[in-house]
Amino acid sequence: MAKFDKIAVLNKIGSTGMVPVFYHKDVEVAKKVVKACYDGGVRAFEFTNRGDFAQEVFAEIVKFAAKECPEMAIGIGSIVDPATAAMYLQLGANFVVGPLFNPEIAKVCNRRSVAYTPGCGSVSEVGFAQEVGCDLCKVFPGDVYGTNFVKGLMAPMPWSKLMVTGGVEPTKENLTGWIKAGVFCVGMGSKLFPKDKVAAEDWAYVTAKCEEALGYIAEARK
Repeated sequence: MAKFDKIAVLNKIGSTGMVPVFYHKDVEVAKKVVKACYDGGVRAFEFTNRGDFAQEVFAEIVKFAAKECPEMAIGIGSIVDPATAAMYLQLGANFVVGPLFNPEIAKVCNRRSVAYTPGCGSVSEVGFAQEVGCDLCKVFPGDVYGTNFVKGLMAPMPWSKLMVTGGVEPTKENLTGWIKAGVFCVGMGSKLFPKDKVAAEDWAYVTAKCEEALGYIAEARK
């Protein structure tokens, strides 16, 4: 069962403005990355369903976070069908993210008051997702659509909450551009977790990068 409901999760994501996106097959590495992000101020973390037995790793980091990172909402990403969404809800997913929009996933999540953030690539798709209760929609891939897509969508639909993922970097210029365009938050993966830093278990680097990125977001929002 989800520890935090839809409203609580959206508040966590909105207050910080960033959701780290990460996958690793090693449970211990995943736990350390979650803790490093938590120490850096992150309060919502997306683990992606991208490898064999990802659900086993996910189950362990949910249990770990409940003890070591009590205010962290752990969500699941890369979900494309309702059956997989339902499995992860049983394992304690606090939110569900996907690269595409599947209205059947919305039904599964809405029944349990869990946020579903689908990947959308058009103004119409965002509108259809909002119709079925998706309060936060993902613009993906962000580096393909760019800030002008966000600005263009927000003009006629200013109530929209958008998370941009793909091509987001923990730099002042990049993050300021997205925040000023009107995104609710950003999702960030490989740029926060360079492979060499993860391999070297340099968790202080990850914590520092999270703090730095959150600082740029806060500054851009002023």
